[in-house]
Amino acid sequence: MKQLILLSALVVLLLGAVGCETIKGAGRDITNAGEAIEDAVR
Repeated sequence: MKQLILLSALVVLLLGAVGCETIKGAGRDITNAGEAIEDAVR
């Protein structure tokens, strides 16, 4: 189950990184993905 959650979070992270237009936007995407992973693991 954890592997599926981590894989899903990775996909979201990659899609977010591709979709963002600036470095600042990429930083926010990475932060949001990290928070989502932490919430999913809890």
